Amino acid sequence: MSSSTTPPLASTPLAVDAKAAAEREVFAKIGWRLMPLLTTAYILNYLDRTNVSFAALTMNQSIGLTATQFGLGSGLFFFLGYCFLEVPSNVALYRFGPRRWLSRIMISWGLVSAAMALAVGPHSFYTFRLLLGAAEAGFFPGVAFYLATWFPGEYRTRIIAWFMVAIPISSVIGGPVSGFLLALDGALGLAGWQWLFIVEGLPAVIVGIVLFSYLPDRPEDAAWLSDDERRIVRERLEAERRPKEVKRLALAFRDVRVLILAGVQFGFLVGSYGIGIFLPQILDTGRLTDIQIGFVTSGCYAAASVTMIVWASRVDRRGNKVGNLSAACAVAAVGFVCSILFAGGFQVGPIVFPGSFWFSVFWIMVAVSGVNAARALFWTIPPRFLSGLAMAGGLAFINSIGTMGGFVGPTIMGWLRDQTGSFQVGQMALGGFLLAASLLAWSLKRLEAE
Repeated sequence: MSSSTTPPLASTPLAVDAKAAAEREVFAKIGWRLMPLLTTAYILNYLDRTNVSFAALTMNQSIGLTATQFGLGSGLFFFLGYCFLEVPSNVALYRFGPRRWLSRIMISWGLVSAAMALAVGPHSFYTFRLLLGAAEAGFFPGVAFYLATWFPGEYRTRIIAWFMVAIPISSVIGGPVSGFLLALDGALGLAGWQWLFIVEGLPAVIVGIVLFSYLPDRPEDAAWLSDDERRIVRERLEAERRPKEVKRLALAFRDVRVLILAGVQFGFLVGSYGIGIFLPQILDTGRLTDIQIGFVTSGCYAAASVTMIVWASRVDRRGNKVGNLSAACAVAAVGFVCSILFAGGFQVGPIVFPGSFWFSVFWIMVAVSGVNAARALFWTIPPRFLSGLAMAGGLAFINSIGTMGGFVGPTIMGWLRDQTGSFQVGQMALGGFLLAASLLAWSLKRLEAE
């Protein structure tokens, strides 16, 4: 029989299916090896930057903080140290390797977070928040860059979503835990809020040490991958139709898409941190105990976790990442506005909608879900047009500008609370920022279509 009558094995449907199955198996293996540790690290990261929201239930009175001072101090995490060190930190990660640099970041922030227990007044509170921001600078964009060197585009949305689910999970776990830690008030002569910072800060040091021992810098360094598996990863990444690797960092800063994405992130992070930092105090107006506040907060973020994963999976199947990013920001904006309307009640024609604390909480949950879905979708977009050093620097630049929203959100909420005696005007302002983020994201969609 002539061999020319038989198609080459590589071109048969069976061979194509086998190759695709082999690829899925390899990337699933990588995901199971990397994501549990990285997601745990990010749970601790987000917990240590936001646990101040629960500490405030007793700390503010203990050390004499007004709502404005608390909001300013909470937002200072993102000011100066965090924002201005993001780009240098990611450039250092690119030069020295993710394993060393991410480990250094974790150990630094864990120690500073535990030291928050030493705050005695507004100025020391401000100082520790600034130091915590400087210590954490570069962690998230560093991990985003790291994952982009392991996973091709069609896997990246789900991988980033599974990583970023750490944000709502940190509140699912942190809410009840923080509530119980506040109940330790007086144990060994420490206030409950001091126990909260110590117990929730030191695990980051331990995980940082584990990360240094466990995390490979790149696929070629992974002893748990075979030669064939490394080849599959290398070929899949090289086959992506991505721009030629850019060695000039400045090119990323001149790309209008980078600037638009920084604005989008700024808008939804105003909403994210504005509500995240003050949610326990908003719930405190419902006459709940500290532990009850912890569980209600946990429930809101549990719903956000499910929303994030389901939405990201849908986008992976159907595409349109930019359009869905715009939609997620719009959903969050609607949630913030409705949380105010349903708190006090309103009337539409003959229909009266009575005010309800729990209806208001439901719409806050919707807002939180929209914000977290936007987070998961957002970070899959920059690697579509950035690579190499430009991607490392571009991701950090977007994050450094965008996360200024983390300074503005809590500051606005605290100031408006002191000026008006209510959180509702602040929630309306957060909705406005989310609407602006939605419109900016839509403009990016129009730009890509041209």
